Amino acid sequence: MFELRVVTRFAAAHQLTMVGTKCENLHGHNWKIEVYVQGESLDKGGVLVDFGVIKRHVRELMETLDHKFLNELDYFRNGTPPSSENIACYIGDSLAARLENPGIRVSRVTAWESDDASATYIPT
Repeated sequence: MFELRVVTRFAAAHQLTMVGTKCENLHGHNWKIEVYVQGESLDKGGVLVDFGVIKRHVRELMETLDHKFLNELDYFRNGTPPSSENIACYIGDSLAARLENPGIRVSRVTAWESDDASATYIPT
């Protein structure tokens, strides 16, 4: 089994309800995102998948989040709170839908909202 990791960042605002008074106020974070993809075999070039392919997809996803008020995005308007957990899930599921190689899958996504607090989504 092989696993690749790509790290990126985005800045955005969100507002959470029912989690505590401080987080219920409009606030923002500089999120650090770690995306992992996994697969069983390497191609003829000796790689699981070109890092450039994964980075391009991740960069496109970051453009949908960067400098946005996350509560206003379609994914989070339908009752899904824009928590770090759900942001990781959004990125993981969106990236999985973009992967063209059936032998490659998203193994996990970690969304760091600060240097010492993160949430990880592991697709099943």
